[in-house]
Amino acid sequence: MTIPASSRAWRATRRAFIAAATLSTLAMAVPAQAQDTVRIGLPTKTYWPTIVAETALRQKLFQKEGIKAELTVYRGGAECFEALAAGAADVILNSASFISAGQKKGVMSRGVAGGALGYYGWHLVVRQDSKITNASELEGKKVGITSAGSGSDMLALWTLQDRKLKFTRVPLGGGGLVPNLLSGNVDAVVLYSPLTFQFMKSKEVRSLIDYGAAVPPHLTSAWIASDKIIKEKPQVVQKTVNALYGAVAFLSDPKNRQEAVKLIAEIDEIPPEIAELELDGNIKKLSADGDIQKEWMVRAMDMAKLIGMTDLAPVEDSYVTTFKAVPTKP
Repeated sequence: MTIPASSRAWRATRRAFIAAATLSTLAMAVPAQAQDTVRIGLPTKTYWPTIVAETALRQKLFQKEGIKAELTVYRGGAECFEALAAGAADVILNSASFISAGQKKGVMSRGVAGGALGYYGWHLVVRQDSKITNASELEGKKVGITSAGSGSDMLALWTLQDRKLKFTRVPLGGGGLVPNLLSGNVDAVVLYSPLTFQFMKSKEVRSLIDYGAAVPPHLTSAWIASDKIIKEKPQVVQKTVNALYGAVAFLSDPKNRQEAVKLIAEIDEIPPEIAELELDGNIKKLSADGDIQKEWMVRAMDMAKLIGMTDLAPVEDSYVTTFKAVPTKP
């Protein structure tokens, strides 16, 4: 049977249209398949960076920025920084001084956004029934920290220097601090919020030093990105910063208080009344814009030197100010 030329032309046109539509559909699918992923390292579970990053994830702020975030919680700041050094994380939250110390060891990273200007909610605590009433009585005792080189270790070392003491620092991991203190394996621990709020309220521990008040203000922590991702995917770093500070803005907004308390309680697995203390005593005091200023970094390095970190790269090389937070809205 002979097919009329007009029919053959129509079929050819139809096949071309279907092919074009298929190619168009595939092209539209490419961005989703090629969606950039950022691997975020968090120093321990019940700590504000985890609250912020989890909130950004649950409020779909990363998704709204067009990126996918993979969160990994480590056993302390040192292990978290090791993940960055090993290429297992792209962005982490850690002590600002780690950046300069790491650069001297070949770990090239920069602070891209400031976290906090104080150790809000951090305390040196003992058991409620401990006979120790002053930090000076810890001479020769055992004090628990998360890990060597972590924020808790820095504060323990600061205590040794500031109070002219000698005690043994015992790394226990974030989840091991309170159990080891309550069981008597250590005499005191450097504890962070919201655990401080939780166990001080339940009268299981009491404070010897409030580090938020005792330690001179400086950039205590920063969101840190590897030089690799800063150079190769600066847009991903910017979007990550936007999402994280969108979470800070969401949690701090009075109109979201009820939902913020619920989120904090769920993420940290704590009662709502403790979540409220964490919100007011810590989260609301965090940097709202991620600003980093040289003088804050200088103080952070001075703090590090006081505790023995002397081989540090120049402050100017430890951070960049090119990533201005534009908080993502839920």
